[in-house]
Amino acid sequence: MSRNSQFAKQLCTLCATICEQCATECEKFEDKHCQECAQICRTCADECRKMSA
Repeated sequence: MSRNSQFAKQLCTLCATICEQCATECEKFEDKHCQECAQICRTCADECRKMSA
């Protein structure tokens, strides 16, 4: 992104997709660390979506 790569938006979109899938998987488990991971992944996905817009 810092060098205006033509692929920056695509990478951010991919990152959001990966983080969403990770969150979905982690939410399946009741362990505290899994729920924390899911929340962090959702936050990351939101930020990546903002950068890909």
